[in-house]
Amino acid sequence: MSPSPLFIRARDEIVSLHEFFVAWYDRNTADVTDFDRFDRVMGPGLKMIPPSGDMLERDAVVAYVRDNRATFDGDYAIEIADVELAWEAGDAVVVTYIEKQERRGIKTARRATALFVESSSAPNGVEWRHLHETWMQAAE
Repeated sequence: MSPSPLFIRARDEIVSLHEFFVAWYDRNTADVTDFDRFDRVMGPGLKMIPPSGDMLERDAVVAYVRDNRATFDGDYAIEIADVELAWEAGDAVVVTYIEKQERRGIKTARRATALFVESSSAPNGVEWRHLHETWMQAAE
């Protein structure tokens, strides 16, 4: 069975958002990276549970990303792998994926589950509504 258009948009959004993070957090590209792109895809009522277990509301997530602009100097990378459909109904889709990061030579991996809903104003046609991340073993 071929993937649905909604799943494909969510998968593309996951990849695009993480490309944004790499550009936004790098001193060499932060000045030409559009923060509005990030702000537009964080849907109303967004909740995020990072690996720490905290529960973050949309405003805290947006402020954290905004405040950490240009914190790396070419030593930050993200790889997205194993993007899979978990559930889909109507205009909503739940997707799982693995996010591998390298920060200043330190490699980590986290498994994420994200809920997306369709949004005609979002770059890939979906916005993030819920994100839950858990640590995995180091990505080496």
